[in-house]
Amino acid sequence: MAQAFVNSNIQSGKVVVFIKPTCPYGRRTQELLSQLPFKQGCLEFVNITANGDTNEIQDYLQQLTGARTVPRVFIGEECIGGCNDLVNMHERGELLTWLKQIGALQ
Repeated sequence: MAQAFVNSNIQSGKVVVFIKPTCPYGRRTQELLSQLPFKQGCLEFVNITANGDTNEIQDYLQQLTGARTVPRVFIGEECIGGCNDLVNMHERGELLTWLKQIGALQ
């Protein structure tokens, strides 16, 4: 079930962030991404605590991405890592390039 839940949310042309609402890194990730001019429907935050399978979801994220921690940020179908990875990409000017390549920005 966790695998289907995660895989059903990851899509090309979209940024998906798996979060826990109480995590400060998740909030920082949301703040950064929410400032960017995304097309409607191209940015989604998925609360992994909402359905009770949090541990199973994090176990599958570990299998899929090599890390169990959240947030896990997917640009298109590729995981770029977590909050610090996202911030570093943004500071290097790479984030906007990636987002333009997948057609997620207005």
